[in-house]
Order: sequence, then C-alpha cells, then structure tokens
Amino acid sequence: MACGSTQLWAGESSWFCCGSSWGPCGSAGTGACGTCQSSKNMAAWPNTTAACWDTTNPGACGENMPRRGCGSVMNVKHQCSGATVCITVADCGPNVQDWCSEQTCCNGVCRTHRVIDLTPAAFSVIGNLSSGLVPVYIYE
Repeated sequence: MACGSTQLWAGESSWFCCGSSWGPCGSAGTGACGTCQSSKNMAAWPNTTAACWDTTNPGACGENMPRRGCGSVMNVKHQCSGATVCITVADCGPNVQDWCSEQTCCNGVCRTHRVIDLTPAAFSVIGNLSSGLVPVYIYE
C-alpha cells in the first residue's frame, strides 16, 4: 500500500514505544493491533474502533476524526520542515482527551490536540525525539 496525498487531518504528533526493545524504548506490548514495533514506521490512531474512540475521546477536544483501522496507511508531514513519513496504523491512541489545550507552533501557525502517536522510528524521520511533539498534517 502506498501513502496518499489527500489531506485527512492536522494536529500534534508525539511518539510512543511498542514491541521489542529499540532505540530509547524497552520492551512493550504490541498494541491494539498486535503488530506494533518501535523499530518500524507505525502509529497509533485514536479512532481504530468504537472502543478505541470511547477510550481516547477525541470528541472532548472537538475532534471528529474518521475511523481508520489496523493496517491503514497514512502519510504524516511535519508542518515546519515538510519532512514526511509513511506509517501503518498499529495501535489505538493517543488519549486525545488528555491534551485538549496543548499546542505546538511553527512559523506562526499552531496545531492543537495530540491526534497521532508515532513510533520512535517514524517520529525520528520527521523530527527529533527530544522535541517530543511536532505539528503535523496527515494524508491518506
């Protein structure tokens, strides 16, 4: 599957660990889809299933994100640098409701709400892990 160029969403991206030890991560579970690995270009999306939506609660922040299940492919683009990474959805998350008022900005444009978590491998393609958060556009 190839990543597309049709805009799907925009917001903040953070990173998380899953699967086998890799880079800054110790061993962790393989996520809601059972396939997540920190060493691969993967992500957690807050609306993989109805149960995921209920847990992550993007609606609390005014987000009404489309459902994209395990194995969906997305292109994530860093708003500031333009760097992109093609990811596969492999987990449910982030807990959007916990980050409603958070924002990350560049060039005078801000993105709010953590709407996607990338594995360290994917995040490091578009940003520095030490930054923790980057504003992104998401395409499919």
